[in-house]
Amino acid sequence: MSKIINKNENKNGYAVLELLFYISFFVVLSLVVISTMITMSRAFRGTAIQAEMIQSGNIMERISREVRASYDINTISANDLQLNTKDSEGVNKIVEFLFSNSNVQLLENDTFIGNLNTPNISVVDLSFTQITTTKGKAVKVFLTVKSNNDTLGNTQNFYNTVVLRGNY
Repeated sequence: MSKIINKNENKNGYAVLELLFYISFFVVLSLVVISTMITMSRAFRGTAIQAEMIQSGNIMERISREVRASYDINTISANDLQLNTKDSEGVNKIVEFLFSNSNVQLLENDTFIGNLNTPNISVVDLSFTQITTTKGKAVKVFLTVKSNNDTLGNTQNFYNTVVLRGNY
């Protein structure tokens, strides 16, 4: 009597091993993809935070532009600057920069125009110092900002000294 060998019987063991191999390969591949996506997400978040911080330079630019365009300082304190300037039609106006509740507020003729910083940015410090020489006046501005999205609490500092227009 000869024994009939079933070809499927020999492959049953291999099918389970192949299945385990493919599952483990899929798991390793999935872990690599997930790890790469987490790394890319962290890098994107860091880049977005850095872009917000650099964009905060617009606050300093606006303050510098208004100081440069003004002809006199009305009042100045550590966190408040009022400038005497003129609008495009030559009418006198007062421009004020006020540090209040983590925001730099812009006021024109005592009317609130808006915050200079975006909602994602908190102003940590803003200070003004008047410099007076025999040749004119200038304002030294120091600004520190941080991103509300940054869990590490990194800050960015901006410095500038601006001479008033009529005092070159």
